[in-house]
Amino acid sequence: MSSDAVSCVVDVPESLLLRAWRDELVERHGVDPRSDYVEQFWLPLLGPTSILLLRRLASELERSTTDACELALEPTARALGIGTRGGRNSPLVRTLTRCSQFRLLDLRREVGEVLARTRLPTLTRAQGARLPEPLREEHDAYLAHREGSRALAELRDRAQKMALTLLQMGEDPVAAERHLHHLRFHPAMARAAICWAVERHAAQAAAAVLSAPDA
Repeated sequence: MSSDAVSCVVDVPESLLLRAWRDELVERHGVDPRSDYVEQFWLPLLGPTSILLLRRLASELERSTTDACELALEPTARALGIGTRGGRNSPLVRTLTRCSQFRLLDLRREVGEVLARTRLPTLTRAQGARLPEPLREEHDAYLAHREGSRALAELRDRAQKMALTLLQMGEDPVAAERHLHHLRFHPAMARAAICWAVERHAAQAAAAVLSAPDA
């Protein structure tokens, strides 16, 4: 066997340990690799093979009962319509490396494992600027809508926490709602927050009674 052939065998093992890459921030705000967002916005930057690989890895981890499983490279390459021949320059290794460069997975050749994200981050501003102009405009609109929705959710959470605190301090619902108005919460949001807080406060009071020791 030639030295090149030996190098190919050594460089590309039969399998890697596939583990989930858990990133709290991305897990909370990211997108599923199989989502329309990935197909619309990540695809122009990564190419179809990388997208198919990321989706396949997410599905493999989803089917696993743990956060780790074996990733057989030859069947994976065949499923993607590419090969493993060529050692470190094989299509599969190049695809793994490309995804790693974008920090969508972490290829750890030295220990024979790959960490794959189960949710992908949205494009950064710099990455979004590389999209074709029509897609760039769509992505800017997507981010604006997403950020607006997130801000609204945070405002709703603050209103609910404030309403519950007021009830716990002894204010009646009418006075608590008026207090939220003074804090410039929208009347509809204040009303929804009070309704939520009344139910939550009643549940807390009932739980306290049940957990109290018998007299």
